[in-house]
Formats: sequence, C-alpha cells, structure tokens
Amino acid sequence: MPDRGTDRVLVVEDDRAVTRVVSAALRNRGYSVHSATTGEAALVAAEKEGPDVVVLDLGLPDIDGIDVCRRLRAWSTVPIIVVTAEGADERKVLALDEGADDYVTKPFSIRELLARVRAILRRTDGTKRKLSRYKFSDVELDFETYRAKKNGEALDMSPREFELLRYLIERKGETVSRERLLEDVWGYESYPSTRTVDTHIAKLRAKIGDSGSEPRYILTIHGVGYKFVDPDNRGD
Repeated sequence: MPDRGTDRVLVVEDDRAVTRVVSAALRNRGYSVHSATTGEAALVAAEKEGPDVVVLDLGLPDIDGIDVCRRLRAWSTVPIIVVTAEGADERKVLALDEGADDYVTKPFSIRELLARVRAILRRTDGTKRKLSRYKFSDVELDFETYRAKKNGEALDMSPREFELLRYLIERKGETVSRERLLEDVWGYESYPSTRTVDTHIAKLRAKIGDSGSEPRYILTIHGVGYKFVDPDNRGD
C-alpha cells in the first residue's frame, strides 16, 4: 500500500505507451501512481489502493468507461478525470452525468492533465485534516495560530514559512521537488525560477537551527528537491 501521506493517482488506460508517459509525469511530481488496463482491473485497484483521484480513459477493452464511472460512484466519492476521444462530446456529457468530475480530450498535453489533477486535489483538500501542531528537537510549531517557539522563546516566522514547513512535515520522509512546492505552497502555475524555494528553505533552516553543511531536518536531495526527516520521531 502506498504511503498515506502521498497523493495517490490511479491511471486507467489500455494503451501502455500512454500509461508510461502519464505515470512518469505524475511520479515526477511526487504522486504515488497505480495503473490498470481494463475496467475490471480498475474497479479492483480503486478498492484496494484507495486512490485520491482516478484518471480514466473511456475507451477500455472490456467495460465501457462510463459504466466504470457508474460502478465507482455506487460506493466511492473519489474524484474522476475522464479521458475522451476528440469530438466525443456526447460521451463527455454522459460521463459527467454518471459522476465524473472533469475531463481531458485526446490528444492532451501532460501539463494540462497535471493541472487538472492538481485542481481536483486542491478542491478536495478541505476534506483532509491538515497538521495543526508539531514538535521536533527544541522547536514547537502551532500551524493554526502561526506561532512557533525554539527553546521556549518565540520564533519569528512568516505565514509562507509556516506553510512551507507544514507541507514538508506532512510529507515526512518524502522527497518533494521545487516545482511541486511552487505549485502547491505558492500556487504558481508556471515557475520562472526555483530560487524562490531555495531562498525560503535557507531562511527556514537558519530560524530552526538547521543550517550548516549537514542539515538534520530539512535535507537537500540534489537535482530533485527537499525532504523533511525527524530522527527523533521516525514513527510519528
């Protein structure tokens, strides 16, 4: 079973080349990806894997994709993005009527699909409980009141720094790319420079006492991004 702190995407597509490209792009953005090539396999995977969003091609070899939507909706509220053929407007409408949340039309750009996945996850994020408090080493964080202490003394942190740290802590042990941080913490749809993230991480490290040549909590994963680890609370 994937890490429950990672957003999980189920890709349902019988074209293995498309599946490989889409899955690679999603994994590159930090998502946990499971795939299925038939409708029956998709229904089994949806129950077993508990995805946060389903990307569903309507042209499946066994069960019609619209029927897959209908059967999923009989027991699940998981968001569904359907993939339709160009000009298949009636199919699109039928899928939406059967519970699909959004759609993309072939041929689609990976950037468009990623944007739709992000948008759906943001809309459903309100149903997920965000981390309210966390303590590591001599640092105490209250994300609801935006208050922090180090060694019992008030720590001056900006709201952006709080949200950046909360995002990393909620994904403890997971490497998060700079692009994903810009998308999800800053809300940028395009990124002229990832130095914004690096600058904020440097300030954050200095404030929590994690600077130096070997940071203990916010680790740099070269060529990828950052990861929060807590050596004293590995099981939390």
